[in-house]
Amino acid sequence: MNGRWNTSVAELFTARAGDHATALAWTGPDGVVRRVSWDEHVRRSAARAAWLAERLPAEGDAGAGPRHVGVLMENVPEFSFLLGAAALGGFTLVGLNPTRGAAEVVSDIRHTDCALILTESPFLNMVRDCGVPVVDIDSAEYSGLLHKGFSSRFHLREEHREADLKSASELPFMLILTSGTTSAPKAVICSQGKIASQGASLAEQRGLTKDDVLYCAMPLFHSNAVIACWIPAVATGASVALRRRFSASGFLPDVRRFGATYANYVGKPLSYILATPEKPDDADSTLRQVFGNEAAPADVERFAERFGCQVTDGFGSTEGGISFYRLPSTPPGALGVPVGDVRIVDPDSGRELGVGEVGEMVNFAGAGAFEGYYKHREADAAKLRQGRFWSGDLAYRDAEGNFFFAGRSGDWIRVGGENFASGPISRAVEEWEDAVAAAAYGVPDAASGDQVMVAVELRDAIAGFEPERFEAYLGSRSELAKLWWPRYVRLVAAMPRTATNKVVVRSLVEEAWCTPDPVYVRADSGRPGYRPMTDADRAELAREFADHGRTPPRAR
Repeated sequence: MNGRWNTSVAELFTARAGDHATALAWTGPDGVVRRVSWDEHVRRSAARAAWLAERLPAEGDAGAGPRHVGVLMENVPEFSFLLGAAALGGFTLVGLNPTRGAAEVVSDIRHTDCALILTESPFLNMVRDCGVPVVDIDSAEYSGLLHKGFSSRFHLREEHREADLKSASELPFMLILTSGTTSAPKAVICSQGKIASQGASLAEQRGLTKDDVLYCAMPLFHSNAVIACWIPAVATGASVALRRRFSASGFLPDVRRFGATYANYVGKPLSYILATPEKPDDADSTLRQVFGNEAAPADVERFAERFGCQVTDGFGSTEGGISFYRLPSTPPGALGVPVGDVRIVDPDSGRELGVGEVGEMVNFAGAGAFEGYYKHREADAAKLRQGRFWSGDLAYRDAEGNFFFAGRSGDWIRVGGENFASGPISRAVEEWEDAVAAAAYGVPDAASGDQVMVAVELRDAIAGFEPERFEAYLGSRSELAKLWWPRYVRLVAAMPRTATNKVVVRSLVEEAWCTPDPVYVRADSGRPGYRPMTDADRAELAREFADHGRTPPRAR
């Protein structure tokens, strides 16, 4: 044991053996809530660990590949059983995203060296030709094989328990693919110790106990659901209420059905729940607290007031490396005060920046919780330079040392020779009362640099976009310099999102104004106002790009 982590997923999970309280609750196809106890969960996970042990390379075998098991499924109970199996069996679970295209999923499988794929039948066609064995968990064959596993020789031997479970902290528990919102996904190595320590610490911070019911609608292949929901339940003996996939309209009915006291989120779920019709009894439920990251500050406040609960928006990334703690004095919208020697620096010069200046967050103390990317030395080297962890996240700080998130490092926009972050623009537009969600990004300028573009999902698509109201709103936001005002406004029926409800900005950037969606353009400063963009406008832009020897965006 390297001393970095004080526990393992295996240690936390085996402690639940003999616990007959509810571990999992979910709604079956017939609408009836089903439940499994923790003791039964441990037994089912042990059966799966035994079955997998016979099909994976033996640890230490010469020439054998890694013991990686790809899991391609939504939030079904089987996913939870397999998480437990990975802990007990010491193999690595690779979380595969079923919302990606088949070619992308196969690419992820090959990159992460999966030896076996377990999938639900709806996703079977995505992986039939991936080159490794595929097992359909909905098949009678799988059920039969598992039944044999229940009587297998795999069990928790007391004489090996303490040493084995402690040393398991060093084992890679999951390869978690990053969201891929601004670049191609990378597989983050997450050890049992990292996942267990962070999840158990979060449970303590949030005051969770065995009496809590943790609602999980975020995908289990992602770190948010595992660290902010599954592990806290394992550590405390609380129950996990599983939702197959997130539904804004299904949120409150699920809370009431399961008696949920806690929910986790990442990305935009609060915005979408708030967009559902408001009812007088919205606060009449068991929900006490909600925890997550990347919500708009205004949504945090509105959600807490409407649903009568505490909402805490923190900061987190799959990589780790930087963390924060909040104080009673932490202002709304702030990440909090960083843990350790975290500074904001100019990503080009490395110069430390002052109060209010946007730059990259860098941990000068080292890697923190970052354990590397799988088979991606270049990405590792980019994160760890000069003995420091470069987060790739932009922020600024106030005079009291509070940090405020300002976007990703790929979210810089350069207009008129000035660099600025897209995060504050996205946040401001998202707080417009007509918007459900918004994303600001840079698109090429015909001459040089960028122009600001923003995609907006309207709260009332039928009422439509009112340019005068939007421009008046921008004028009311004193923090938005005129240089930051969007040149182009794209109206989307729904934001392109990952399974974790993060906006896929790179697809918006690639399409720019070459889209069938309505786009409004703001004239030069001498001619204010937004108007619909026409084909003639697009043709004129193409000519301007050609005149300057630049390549314009093109329709895909």
